[in-house]
Amino acid sequence: MSAPTQELHEALAADTFDDSDSTLSGTDSESLESLRSSVLRFQEENGRTYHAMSSGKYNFPNDASESDRLDLQHNLWLLTLQGELGLSPKIKEPAKRVMDVGTGTGIWAIEYADLHPEAQIVGVDLSPIQPSLVPPNCVFEIDDLEKEWTWSEPFDFIFCRVMTGSFADMEKFVQNAYDNLEPGGYLEMQDLTYPIACDDGTLPPDCEVLRSGLLSIEASAKAGRAINLAPKYKTFLEKAGFVDVVEKRFRWPINEWPKDKHYKELGKWSYANINNGLEGLLLGLFTRFLGWSADEVRVFCSAMRKQLRDRSIHAYIPVYVVYGRKPLEEPASKA
Repeated sequence: MSAPTQELHEALAADTFDDSDSTLSGTDSESLESLRSSVLRFQEENGRTYHAMSSGKYNFPNDASESDRLDLQHNLWLLTLQGELGLSPKIKEPAKRVMDVGTGTGIWAIEYADLHPEAQIVGVDLSPIQPSLVPPNCVFEIDDLEKEWTWSEPFDFIFCRVMTGSFADMEKFVQNAYDNLEPGGYLEMQDLTYPIACDDGTLPPDCEVLRSGLLSIEASAKAGRAINLAPKYKTFLEKAGFVDVVEKRFRWPINEWPKDKHYKELGKWSYANINNGLEGLLLGLFTRFLGWSADEVRVFCSAMRKQLRDRSIHAYIPVYVVYGRKPLEEPASKA
């Protein structure tokens, strides 16, 4: 029997370890081919590949290594939410048209399509890294959601996961989602925020684990794409007009330091998620906006990996799930 979904605000109890284990043809066709080529041609930088469409908007890689990490992170989300794909009513209720924003490898969209054969799922991303063999009710589109939304039919569920740092104006994205939902439709946003947190003073102020988040906040601010907005999502949804807005908070320990079995398991997956994606998460931001060299980033990552294994550091990543419903009738102020 699985443990109930835990949304805790009290300090987590740390497990005890001894010193020996404290670390762990024709013009038209030619034009079409040129367009297709521009989308499929990735940009290489510091040994990683990045999206070519709307180049520079997303500062994280799209290569095979990152795809593997995204699929691993999907399982971390499932563990966090006790096997559920989300928390809004539309996870279990029947759906008609569903959009998965920033679908990545498409794993969430595919699993949702399998659970909801009655629904049409549209996964949207800047990078064409999704599989070709998918359920018949699941399609993928390569598009830039910072441009005008041009779908002819509204959705009844829009899902958005870990899009922190992806939009220059997150409030505008939330408003676009509201405008493209049918009355009664839901928006759900799952995300994490920085800096990495600690409740018991075991996270040294000068350590790379803490500095990585602070430097990422600085770099993303210079990029004009903030990565620490998840605590404001509830306000954004309410301002856009959503009702019955719910915010749930969770924690991803950086390793297996918690005593609680559920959080210890979360820590194992969270460590793998951070460790496997560390260079990809920092290279683009630090080299593009902080003036670091790729070698400097890699040295920083090496030092941070040692700290990530240290179970005497009781740190965690703050995680948020926020969802809200578009009212059945528009309020007079928005009519």
